[in-house]
Amino acid sequence: MSKSDIVVVGAGIAGLTSAAILSKLGLSVTLIESHTQSGGCAGTFKRKKYIFDVGATQVAGLEEGGIHYKIFKFLDIPVPEASILNPACIVDLNDGSKPIPIWYDKNEWIKEREMQFPGSRKFWQICNLIHQSNWTFASNNPVLPIRNLWDFSQLFKALAPTNLLTGILLKSTIFDLLRICGLSNDERLIKFLNLQLKLYSQEDVYKTAALYGSTVLQMCQKPHGLWHLKKSMQGLSEALENSLKDTGVNILFGQKVNSMKYDDVKKSWKVCAISKQENLEYYADDVIYTPPPQSLVKSLENSLDRNHNYRERIQNLPDPSGALVFYSALKKEHLKLISSNHYQVVSNELGSLFVSISDEGDGRAPKGEITLIASIFTKTNEWFNLDRPQYIKKKKEYLQIISMELENQFDIASENWLHKELATPLGFERWTNRPNGIVGGLGQSPDVFGLFGLPSRTPFKGLWLCGDSIYPGEGTAGVSQSALMVSRQVLASKGINNFNL
Repeated sequence: MSKSDIVVVGAGIAGLTSAAILSKLGLSVTLIESHTQSGGCAGTFKRKKYIFDVGATQVAGLEEGGIHYKIFKFLDIPVPEASILNPACIVDLNDGSKPIPIWYDKNEWIKEREMQFPGSRKFWQICNLIHQSNWTFASNNPVLPIRNLWDFSQLFKALAPTNLLTGILLKSTIFDLLRICGLSNDERLIKFLNLQLKLYSQEDVYKTAALYGSTVLQMCQKPHGLWHLKKSMQGLSEALENSLKDTGVNILFGQKVNSMKYDDVKKSWKVCAISKQENLEYYADDVIYTPPPQSLVKSLENSLDRNHNYRERIQNLPDPSGALVFYSALKKEHLKLISSNHYQVVSNELGSLFVSISDEGDGRAPKGEITLIASIFTKTNEWFNLDRPQYIKKKKEYLQIISMELENQFDIASENWLHKELATPLGFERWTNRPNGIVGGLGQSPDVFGLFGLPSRTPFKGLWLCGDSIYPGEGTAGVSQSALMVSRQVLASKGINNFNL
């Protein structure tokens, strides 16, 4: 019987990071991935001569002091080459007013938002105060939600006086902050905030937790910022894979985990996987599970039968969104008047359209050409309840609608597309093995964020959750913070209490 200290399920950024940290510290790690490559939603695929980022197209936390920077420094691997996004995004509300560039320079952004949203200064000042408090807190490596005395001790040590002040907003939303500032009727500001918050919290101003949303709204500015990776998003995964190679960890690709159960005889977790009709078994003291927790209903079926409360909590988690993603390519000369890598556009037919454009020479397209990715949110059940002809028809319709929207927005002639295709939640389910092709984690409402979220520590000893549904939320920076947190919890359970970055 082959046994490891840790089995990590899923080689997305969360799984790669937790495996890299723990193996660097000397623990034996088995890392299992259902796909043929790592990265998950932050991976890439190749089509003809183009490389497309599957989901995530920008990165936070590469700056000095950021979570990726700290983890890469600990692992002694170079930070992937990247450039700061300035502006991070240009938001076009399509209301006849000037589009809104979100500047990296803090003073420039203050001038921009005061011009775009007169009378909103107090709201942004409150958001900044909350963000500064959050940043101090997160830098002190808290554990949330708390489930035992060790978790509580880490939370207590992370608290600063400002956190006690902002703590009164635990159950507040961004809309509550707007109301305090007398901006509850500012439709244009609310429209802008809804676009930004939906991208990162999957909720609008009325449902996004104030403590989460305030940081989301400040992450584009110095000293933080969003980054565009040279080559592709796969650069993050490749760097982490290099660290794993250095510690002797091989990623077991093409193996889909179908069950996990604690073996009372062997006193360890038994993880069963299938690969090309071959049944495989792995044993470990601990399991770190990084797919969406909704997947536990099937993979942890027998254990959940003995814990009805936990089963009910998993089954009652809010439904995350799905996405439609339009992947395309153009000659650079056919995309005019572009001054940012990212655009967010209000569409009467599509709602919000988020657009990511490659840089010439960044490895995603041949010289003189660029890739353009556009995505919208969709309800997953609208795609899984269709028969094949209905599905093909609906997919073609959306491909055409998104094409036309982009042509109108960016003055693209329809004959100038070099490549275009559409991915639906069905495609995402096949690619990422996420149930119903859901994207992102749980919507960050006050009932889900922080103290009230789903813990990484499950009711089953030695089984841990990690990823975009666990504190502090989605994005490569969020899941890396989650991976650091769960790594510290695993180490503490083994008597190693002093690990911090």
